[in-house]
Amino acid sequence: MSDKTKRTNQCQLQRKYLCKPQILPQFLKKGMSVSDLVDVFSHSGAFNAGRLAEACKLYCHMLSKDVTVGVTLSGAMTPTGMGGTLISLMEKGFVDFIISTGANLYHDLHFALNLPIHQGDFRVDDTELYHAGIERIYDIFITDELLLKTDKFIQDVTKGFSNTEPISTADFHYQLGKAVLSETSSPQLSFVAQAAKYNVPVFVSSPGDSSIGMNLSYLKLQGNNLVIDTDIDVIQSTAIVFNSKLNGVVSIGGGSPKNFYMQTQPTLAQILDINKGGHDYFIQITTDAPQWGGLSGATPSEAISWGKMRIEEIKNHVVVYCDATIATPILASYALSKAKARKKKHLYKQLPQYVNELKKHVKK
Repeated sequence: MSDKTKRTNQCQLQRKYLCKPQILPQFLKKGMSVSDLVDVFSHSGAFNAGRLAEACKLYCHMLSKDVTVGVTLSGAMTPTGMGGTLISLMEKGFVDFIISTGANLYHDLHFALNLPIHQGDFRVDDTELYHAGIERIYDIFITDELLLKTDKFIQDVTKGFSNTEPISTADFHYQLGKAVLSETSSPQLSFVAQAAKYNVPVFVSSPGDSSIGMNLSYLKLQGNNLVIDTDIDVIQSTAIVFNSKLNGVVSIGGGSPKNFYMQTQPTLAQILDINKGGHDYFIQITTDAPQWGGLSGATPSEAISWGKMRIEEIKNHVVVYCDATIATPILASYALSKAKARKKKHLYKQLPQYVNELKKHVKK
């Protein structure tokens, strides 16, 4: 290869790879807002500050389009106060449905019941905590009394439900949220209650794997006839995706809730032979890495191979490797300051119609 050809190839490659803006020093000023800081991150575009800025701008882009936005919530985020972030987003129409672990819903109820969750410390004697009747979630303390009072609330309100047919977790949590709205002193602090208020469906992908599931099993041993059918969850969540013009997710953490959202596309394409081409937008905040093979660290690129993500929309995928308690409030704050409020979709009220539309397209 001649020197001239090498120089030509080098110039072509440099034009390809050096097309983004130059990185400049990050100058911070007194009185900067969260959105100002994100814009600084965007100008540098480096490491996970850069990815967080990309996620913030992508979320705002999603909110400017007719995108059905799902939020998946893993772990036990609500004891940190994250339920308030979800409420703020739902109030503006920025969240259309939620898929969560049961733990997030259970601990959310403490706030509505005015049962205190305390800041604690991870450098403690856990044996002493056990004898004191205190449970630890890393650096958060809750008490036996708090748990038992929450259990009693769940049991008491569930006994009043009059369902004669199996229901989905979204149906159950809607009824639970309505009970929180009418029977607790601080329903404004509960995202379960506010989801019911705004008709935002809340699914739990593994309902038995939580204190709510434990309480429902206790009631069943007492003869309660309430039946939660997770097949209905699969149908309802898939129906939401099927009936939506565009689909996108903000996945906080990963885990089972993330997969439950992602599997809606293979349910359509692989099982029902209805190929929508994959989800359109994907934002994930995680501390997991892809090389361990777990779902929490699986990248959107890997999801393309399963038909879960749209092939041509790689620019609409962002993974932020960061503690969710840091990145999620920044993402939400940026959206609340930059994006216009959206008309709420009230998807819970649409579920029967959506399921019927899906049934019409199922091949016999």
